[in-house]
Amino acid sequence: MKTREITIGGLLAALALVIPLAFGGVLGIVIPPFSATLASHVPVMLAMLISPATAVFVGIVSAIGFLIKLGPVIAARAAVHAVFGYVGAKMIQRGYSFPVALAVTLPIHAVLEAIVVMPFGFDFYKAFVVVGVGTMIHHTIDSAIALAVFYALNPILKSKAVNIKN
Repeated sequence: MKTREITIGGLLAALALVIPLAFGGVLGIVIPPFSATLASHVPVMLAMLISPATAVFVGIVSAIGFLIKLGPVIAARAAVHAVFGYVGAKMIQRGYSFPVALAVTLPIHAVLEAIVVMPFGFDFYKAFVVVGVGTMIHHTIDSAIALAVFYALNPILKSKAVNIKN
C-alpha cells in the first residue's frame, strides 16, 4: 500500500469506528429485527475509490465498531462491508464509475447481509425480506450520501493533484 492509501484508509477507518460508537443511537433506525445506522456505509463506499485493500480494511474496522456497540449479529452484517467494498473497488480499478460500482454492489450487499444473519436464527422472511430489503434501502441512502461527499470533494482533490477516479 502507498502512503496515501494508508493515510486516507486510516481516516476512513476512524470514521467507520466513530459512526457506530458515537452516533449509533442518534443515526440508528430500528424496525425489528432490522436495524440501520445511517451513513455507516459511507466510509467503505469512499474507500472503494482508493483501493481494494483500503476498502477491505475499512470494512473490517466497521465490523469491529459494530461488534463493540451492537454485538455479534450486527458485526456479522457489517463484516459484509469488506466484501462489497472489495468488489466495488475492483470495479473502479477496472474503469467503472463510482455510481455504477455502488449500484452493482447493492444486491451483493443485501444478499450477503441476509445470508449472514441466518445462523443467528433469522428465518427466510426475516433474513431476505426484512434484512435484505432494509439493506437495499440503507445502501441506496448511504450511496446518495457517498456520492454527495464525492462530488463535493472531487474538485478540491483534483486541484491538489490527488488521483481519484470519477
